[in-house]
This record gives sequence, C-alpha cells and structure tokens, in this order.
Amino acid sequence: MAVGKEGGGGAGGEGGMSDSVIRKVLVSYMYVAVWIFLSFTVIVYNKYILDPKMYNWPFPISLTMVHMAFCSSLAVALVRLLRVVELPSSPAMTPQLYTSSVLPIGALYSLSLWFSNSAYIYLSVSFIQMLKALMPVAVYSIGVLFKKENFKSSAMLNMLSISFGVAIAAYGEARFDARGVALQLAAVAFEATRLVLIQILLTSKGISLNPITSLYYVAPCCLAFLVIPWAFVELPRLRAVGTFQPDFFIFGTNSLCAFALKLAVFLLVGKTSALTMNVAGVVTDWLVIAFSWSVIRDTVTPINLFGYGIAFLGVGYYNHVKLQALKAKEAQKKAAQADEEAGSLLQERDSHGERKSDNQA
Repeated sequence: MAVGKEGGGGAGGEGGMSDSVIRKVLVSYMYVAVWIFLSFTVIVYNKYILDPKMYNWPFPISLTMVHMAFCSSLAVALVRLLRVVELPSSPAMTPQLYTSSVLPIGALYSLSLWFSNSAYIYLSVSFIQMLKALMPVAVYSIGVLFKKENFKSSAMLNMLSISFGVAIAAYGEARFDARGVALQLAAVAFEATRLVLIQILLTSKGISLNPITSLYYVAPCCLAFLVIPWAFVELPRLRAVGTFQPDFFIFGTNSLCAFALKLAVFLLVGKTSALTMNVAGVVTDWLVIAFSWSVIRDTVTPINLFGYGIAFLGVGYYNHVKLQALKAKEAQKKAAQADEEAGSLLQERDSHGERKSDNQA
C-alpha cells in the first residue's frame, strides 16, 4: 500500500510538472503571437498612413515625432509615476554618461526611423520586408569594422548569400524605386550601427536598459534630433497644406500600437530570448508579404519570392549559428561555475582536515 501511494504521488508530481511545462510553453507562444500581431499591425498601419494611395499623409518625420512624443510621455509615466521599472543605478546615468552614450544612439535611432518610415511612400510593404533581410549583413559588417565581431570566411559567405538573395528579389520587384531603396538601405545601415553602438557604449559599461527605460532615455533626445530636419523638410509643406486636420483616433491608436510593440518586446525577450524574437520576426515578414499581396494587392513576383527565399535561408542559418554560440557560452559558464564550486569544496575539505590534525595533536 505504501508503495502504491508513493508511486501515485510520483505520477501526480510528474503530471504537475508536465502541466507546469505546458503552461510555460503556452505562455511563451502567447507572447510570441502578441509580438507578431503588434509588429504586423505597426508595419501595415504606418504604410496606411504614409502611402499617398491610402490615408495620404506623406510626412514621415512628423509621424515619427508623434510616436516619440507619445512614447516619451508614457515611458516617463511608467518610470516616474507608476514606478513599473527601476532606472539603472550601477552605474547611474549621469549627464556625462548620457551625453557620451545615449545621445549618439538617439541620433542614429531618429535617422533610422525617419528613413524607414519614408520608404513606405515609395515602396511596397512586401519589398521593404525583403530589404530588411539585409539587417544581419549590416550588423555583422559594422561589428567587424568596430571589432565587436570576429571576421570569419564562413560568416562572410553567408552574408554574401543573403545579399545575393535580396539582390535577386530587387531585380524581380515590379515597383522598384531607387529613392525608396536608398532610404530603406540607409535605415538598415543606421539601425545596424545603433545596435553595435549599444554594445560599445552601454553594454560594455555594464548599463542594461529594457525597452521601457530605453524609451525613457532615448525617445526624448530622438524627438529633439527630429525637430531639426522637420523644421526644414516638412514644416513648410505642412504650412502649405494648411487645411489638414489630424485624426486623433488614427494617430492615437497608431502611437499606442507602436508603444505596445515596445512593451511586447520587453515581455517576449524577458520570457523567452532575443533569438526567439528574431525567429518571430521572420514569421512576421512572411505574414506581411502575404498580406501585402492578398489584401493591399501589391505585386509579388516569383523572382521576388525566389530571391527572398535565398535570403531567408541565409538569415535562418545566421540565427542558428547565434543560437549555437549562445549555447556554447552558457555551457562554458556552467563549467566554470562547477569548477569554482569543486575548488571551494576541496578548499573546505583541506581546511577541515588541517583543523582535525591540529586537534589530534
């Protein structure tokens, strides 16, 4: 009887453990689904607002400034009033550190958002997503330039394969526009530089920012940087329009979606990993391409898909290599911890043996 009860308890424990694992997996999938939905929504919503054939408000700097003002306000409320997250204290964000580390990142972020939103005016959503596949190429190349990545022939061959696939997709693009391509490529370059500088200026100094504290520090200076080009590029055009009345529902919900996406990044990376977000980003790209073709009626050619398929395989291999590197790093860390624990145990045993010998003497 006792054995039966013990066995039953073990089975119940295993059942409880499996239920817990299943629950965690379902929660992780829920975060992934929410992130994909919000990412998809922001991309399509921005296209809808900026495209001359849709909402017809072709002012990308103004739209980005609305986003940054909205995100700044909510980030300040979450940090200062509601105290949802704590600001980094070790090291503290001093004015000197903010000027030397955050301002350059904010400048690059403002340029990246400005150019990427501008590309929606000239290019189809599907083609923009295909061009974004060049992000690993840009990050790796700039990382090698700043000596944050080691040059490897295999990695460079993979980057060339991604670039080759995107070039084929561009060759097959029905609505190819040189201005739009230049804007999107510039946005990719600025975003990649920003990501590398985050490692150099923040991570290497022990400063860790989540998406909320990142917006708290970066969004206000990003807004300030955008005022300069806005005053020269878009303000005269907005004055010329004169009669335009902004739709607060459209811009309010669009800004809310943009901020919700930042929160979703915080939850997704916190509950899963940054690599999961990269994989989810690939799924989002295919969904956006399918939506662009089926609903917006953008032309997606077989050459487009063939080229993007090559780039997709290259990006998938890039993510696989990153995953293996992370696993190896974690294994090394665990091995180092095990060695340290074994060393401390041996030291305690030796000291205990010495005390025992002294007592016997």
